[in-house]
Amino acid sequence: MRQVFRVLAYVVAAGVVVQAAAIVYAVAGMGLYIDDGGVMDQAAMEQVFAGEEVFPEQAGMLLHGTNGIMVLPLIALLTFVASFFAGIRGAWRWGLAILLLVVLQVMLGLGGHSMPFLGGLHGINALLLFGVSLYTGWRVAARGRAERGAPVVATPGMAADGVAP
Repeated sequence: MRQVFRVLAYVVAAGVVVQAAAIVYAVAGMGLYIDDGGVMDQAAMEQVFAGEEVFPEQAGMLLHGTNGIMVLPLIALLTFVASFFAGIRGAWRWGLAILLLVVLQVMLGLGGHSMPFLGGLHGINALLLFGVSLYTGWRVAARGRAERGAPVVATPGMAADGVAP
């Protein structure tokens, strides 16, 4: 179950990368659409969210929304559940951190429509989520290497035996 926890943490990090790529793809496409004389108004946005094609890259918006509201929260929840069975002291804290950052990410993303400054916080939180997810996966892998007797690269806060407290 330890490997499931590790892989799920890395999948959350990969999901953040997909999110960033999808939204940049969509915004770049929207910019080209506007440069070519297209207009992004309320009617156009309603068409986008209804699934009607206004510009081809709008699929990035739909992917970003679906992945962010349904897929990543489910993976984060599974990561949290797996943390209890990973057999690593304190793993549940890292699983909870990932889950809470994803919940905050969803709230910031949804709130960004009415309060644009939340969009900036949405981006900052995404970076934090990416880092915490990667670090969690790395910690689990380091723990496994330490138990097998393989050399471990120490980081600040890590005990001499290569096991994070």
